[in-house]
Amino acid sequence: MVAIRKPALRWIAVLIAISALTGCGRGTSDLEQWVAEVKAKPAPTLEPVPVMQKFETFLYNDQGLRDPFSAPIDEHSASSGPRPEKDRPKQPLESYPLDSLVMVGTLGSGSGVVGLVLSPDKVTHRVTTASYIGQNDGHVTSVGPAKIEITELVPDGAGGWIERPASIALANQ
Repeated sequence: MVAIRKPALRWIAVLIAISALTGCGRGTSDLEQWVAEVKAKPAPTLEPVPVMQKFETFLYNDQGLRDPFSAPIDEHSASSGPRPEKDRPKQPLESYPLDSLVMVGTLGSGSGVVGLVLSPDKVTHRVTTASYIGQNDGHVTSVGPAKIEITELVPDGAGGWIERPASIALANQ
C-alpha cells in the first residue's frame, strides 16, 4: 500500500473543488431569456372594484309595525299570574338544582309526614309542605312515602311566570 502524503491530499481536494466549480459556471442565458419573455408580456387587466350598494334603512316604529327582533311582550300576561316571593329568605335546599337532590326516606305518618332529602354535600334535610326546594322557587306541595311533589315557578319568556310540576322519587337502595 502506498502512503499518500498530506500535500498530495491537498492537491486532490483542490482539483475536486475546481472541477465542481467549473460545472456550476454554465451559462444562464436560457434563464435570462425566459425572464425577458415574461416581462415582455402585457399584464392582465384587473376587474374594476365593485360599487357598494346602498341599502335603505327601515324603521318599524315609523311604519306602525312591530320590530321582529324585539321580544314579544304582552303587558296583560306579564302582570298577571304567579310570581316568586322576593321578600322570603332562601332555604338551604334552594341553592341546589332539583336533579341533584335525592329523597332517602320519610319520618312520621298521616298528615305529619316529613321527607328526608340528601343534598350533594351529603347532608340530610327535613322537608315538609312549608319547604322550598330547588333553584326555580320550588314549593313542596305534598310529601308521600315514595315521592315528594313540587311546584316550580319558571319564566315563560314573555316577562311572566308559569307553574311547572316536578317531583323527587325515593331513591332505590
